[in-house]
Amino acid sequence: MTNNSRPPGKTTIAPDVLVTIARLTALGVPGVNRLSNIPGGVNRLFTHGASEGVRIAVENNTVYADLYVILNSDINIRDVSRSVQQQVARAISDMVGMEVGRVNVHIDDISYDTPAKNPST
Repeated sequence: MTNNSRPPGKTTIAPDVLVTIARLTALGVPGVNRLSNIPGGVNRLFTHGASEGVRIAVENNTVYADLYVILNSDINIRDVSRSVQQQVARAISDMVGMEVGRVNVHIDDISYDTPAKNPST
């Protein structure tokens, strides 16, 4: 086989793989506290990752992602949102070679976790 010939067969990517890539990438962005549950609706039955804070749709080999996130309180929301969009799009494109149509980031809440109080004070 020469370097220019392609091996026989094809590769298919399960939608849950795309969900996992998007979820782990988003959680790795500084400022993202966690993912939230996706609001209910009929469309939830027809998309993948609905319970994991990620909704993925694939149309004509193009990936469309919606991420529902809860951010830390001490960050710039716009900067973190853009970083999530860029990093998720790049991860999907780099890892599976699919085109990314859009990555929508939905800020569902801000986490104001308070440090645990010392019982001796």
